[in-house]
Amino acid sequence: MTYHLPAGKALGGPYIVDITPEKAGWGHSNLRILELPPGGTHSFETGDSEWIVVPLSGGCTVAAADDFSQDTFELRGRRDVFSGVSDFAYVPRDARATVTSAAGGRFALTGARCSRRLPARYGPASDVPVELRGTGNCSRQVNNFGAAGVFECDKLIAVEVITPGGNWSSFPPHKHDEHRPGEESVLEEIYYFEFAGHDGTPGLGYQRVSPSGQGQGTDVLAEVRDGDVVLIPDGWHGPSMATPGHHMYYLNVMAGPEADRAWLICDHPDHAWVRDTWPDQPVDPRLPLYTAPETSA
Repeated sequence: MTYHLPAGKALGGPYIVDITPEKAGWGHSNLRILELPPGGTHSFETGDSEWIVVPLSGGCTVAAADDFSQDTFELRGRRDVFSGVSDFAYVPRDARATVTSAAGGRFALTGARCSRRLPARYGPASDVPVELRGTGNCSRQVNNFGAAGVFECDKLIAVEVITPGGNWSSFPPHKHDEHRPGEESVLEEIYYFEFAGHDGTPGLGYQRVSPSGQGQGTDVLAEVRDGDVVLIPDGWHGPSMATPGHHMYYLNVMAGPEADRAWLICDHPDHAWVRDTWPDQPVDPRLPLYTAPETSA
């Protein structure tokens, strides 16, 4: 199994990234990245999965229809992932979704196989909690647009992480590959990366995943660049390292078989002590890169 998919290696149909459970060899998590030209439109059947459409660059209209009704949501979006929080749209299973963009853009379709059919909904940028996690050179920003306990889904969990250049995130390394009620949940995870350039030089970073003794023994040490994907069916994941001078963005998509939708993790025992040092250090002054707008207007 190939767990690191460089840009262009996960193409599928109209998508520049197309990760399905069948392609990943697991049961639940999906990710598609869709690029539309000005005036472009794309429709797809949601099938047995729920989806959140979140703009990475540009804005769009999202229509969710079934045999009885149609809901339409205007997403203002953003210039890019380093410039602001985006609004988003939730599209339920067993529907037809249409994404249209007057000016063009790039859009993430984060999905999960699910059982319940929830209503289509709009998520305003103003409601997205922006969390500062860690301190010192472990400081990072988390945009919790689709986090458990923030926005209702049946199975899908999706968040964005921004790591300033030179910092480490997903640290201490952690895992969620065992069912241990109240302590750890089983979640398949996708990382999708973008980087801020510097004076015309593209950014890059590094991603580590090490075997935990569970599952497939996932083992990755990858140099990651714009558009790369890392699949994490199991294992300790982290650190995610941003090279100096280049902010790193990654989109996390998670889902699994648990009855309760929860992000419960276990820190690597060799590195868990790092959390204890955070209260003694300031948060990186470069963060937050931005905050959520006060209103959705």
